[in-house]
Amino acid sequence: VPNDLRLWAVAAALRRGATRTELVAQTSIDPWFIAALERIVDQERRLLGNPLTPAVLWTSKRLGFSDSAIATLSGLLPEQVRQLRLQHGIKPVFKMVDTCAAEFEARTPYYYSAYDTENEAPPLEGPKAVVLGSGPIRIGQGIEFDYCSVHAAWALSEAGVASIMINSNPETVSTDFDTSDRLYFEPLDEEAIRDILDNETIDDKPPASLVQFGGQTAINLSQSLAAVGLPILGSSAEAIDIASDRQRFERFLDNLGIPQPPGATVASIAQALTVAQRIDYPVVVRPSYVLGGRAMEIVGNATELIRYLTIATEVTPERQVLVDHYIEGRECEVDAICDGETVLIPGIMEHVERAGVHSGDSMAIYPGLNLTEGEVDTLVEYTTRIGLALGIRGLMNIQFVLQPQPEEETTVYVLEVNPRGSRTIPFISKVTGVPVAKLATRVMLGATLQELGYSGGLWPKQRLVGIKAPVFSMSKLSGVDWYMGPEMKSTGEVMGVDRNFAAALTKALQAASINLSPGMGVLLSISDQTKADSLSLIQGLAAANCQLYATEGTAAMINAMGLPVTTITKRIGEGSPDVLDVINDGTVGAVVNTLSGDTSVMEDGFYIRRAAVERRIPCFTSLDTARAAMESMLSGLDNYNILTTEEYLNTPGP
Repeated sequence: VPNDLRLWAVAAALRRGATRTELVAQTSIDPWFIAALERIVDQERRLLGNPLTPAVLWTSKRLGFSDSAIATLSGLLPEQVRQLRLQHGIKPVFKMVDTCAAEFEARTPYYYSAYDTENEAPPLEGPKAVVLGSGPIRIGQGIEFDYCSVHAAWALSEAGVASIMINSNPETVSTDFDTSDRLYFEPLDEEAIRDILDNETIDDKPPASLVQFGGQTAINLSQSLAAVGLPILGSSAEAIDIASDRQRFERFLDNLGIPQPPGATVASIAQALTVAQRIDYPVVVRPSYVLGGRAMEIVGNATELIRYLTIATEVTPERQVLVDHYIEGRECEVDAICDGETVLIPGIMEHVERAGVHSGDSMAIYPGLNLTEGEVDTLVEYTTRIGLALGIRGLMNIQFVLQPQPEEETTVYVLEVNPRGSRTIPFISKVTGVPVAKLATRVMLGATLQELGYSGGLWPKQRLVGIKAPVFSMSKLSGVDWYMGPEMKSTGEVMGVDRNFAAALTKALQAASINLSPGMGVLLSISDQTKADSLSLIQGLAAANCQLYATEGTAAMINAMGLPVTTITKRIGEGSPDVLDVINDGTVGAVVNTLSGDTSVMEDGFYIRRAAVERRIPCFTSLDTARAAMESMLSGLDNYNILTTEEYLNTPGP
């Protein structure tokens, strides 16, 4: 049965002695492809049973074996394999991509590696720097990082420094042949990066790398590059590791006296249970060095914690797991540029959804409209102190959660610091007019913010409101559940800009296709934990003359509120109409389905959420998002301006 693991299954069958004829008969895969896999498996056997001679090493590299794979099969370390092949002169050459299909001579600075004899990419002369791109576009690693990479390349060129882009995704602007002075179309792993840097080395001086613009993929390479003495522009590998390693980061914040949610790093289930009991449930559990909140979850009891840890140790067996107390407060984030002496904050973004929803899936508002002056001052102070103490040179992104305290000032907790560009860089650059990626690149090259015409602190608020809203592609992913939580699921984002919050929100919701209309049918299935918090939402929907449909428990609450509602059975096939009937026949045009921590209840709601996304109707799993959509509906769907971003920034407004 064809699936994403099929090639590995065919290779495993060949290793167990299956013949080419048998596999062709079982899979209907063309014999040419089976033969190609057979060559790879045969070479694996040679590596297992023979000395690693230059001939074996050369053949292995020609077949595409990485140094790491060769090391595993031959009983060596990857670095030993690398040094051995360099001793024998076995290294890749770089070929120019023929963009003219051989019809006439092509001159493009666009190269790929091959184990061959003629190198078509002699090292560039003069000042130069390498920009590490973000690699394949995936959830958590989106086109926003390509924006950062492109603007970094442009900023290098403006500064008189040749830009060398390394990326592996042809569907990006960074891999357009005219974006940078030279493009290497290569995977973003340590071996490929080092081979390129070797090729660009002149007089034993390799070019420095910019690792802050390619998301988590690029920043993770900082440690391996620094470990072998390769230069990095901007923040040091030590600063990056302090911010990325949770244990070191906890000690760092403790030394600064900046609050963080209580928690600990654990290496076993027993330790996790002990820590969770000490700091109290619910807790957020996650592996370190994750991408897009992958394998991150909020758990409410010991049973769920044990279930999570069983899965998480399979996801990241070499990493310990973090257990933090979950704080349900307002979440904010900032992007900042630091030059070692000054910290510039272009703007503060406030999330519509409360803490617990991944920042990539939440709606972000600029400027933070519900923040008090004291809260803003605290956010600016913490950001400045962290940037200077870490010695950041370039970009950082900080996630905060604000928790109100009875009869006291709000406590501001730091959730995490990302020592790199974030997915909000394009958004904050556009709504503030501050060229964040360009400034950060110039800072990494040695300029100060003052020399670039900027002072420290919070950049003045602009006469506009900008809202970033996520976009999801769940209707194209069959059988995948959709609900908002700490693991990122969105595949893109849109932006609404206007003079006030209501108008900007209307634009963002329309662009994301999650806007509501007066009089439409809405299905509600609200968990017991969030019923009290849903009252204002339900009253707003009723005020807009929406036809309310609800599952049994939610319908009972709405009846008690004195509002009309049609009860719908939640159990599929146990009554008519059930939740799938009203979604599939078009009776309802939107769904609100909040989750409890109960796994069985989550599974019941799966069919509701899945039917909604397949019908491509709005499905809200966060009451905050649903409430924002309801308020936008009540404000009037056509109450907005039509101006360019530049006009909002440069013309007077209310």
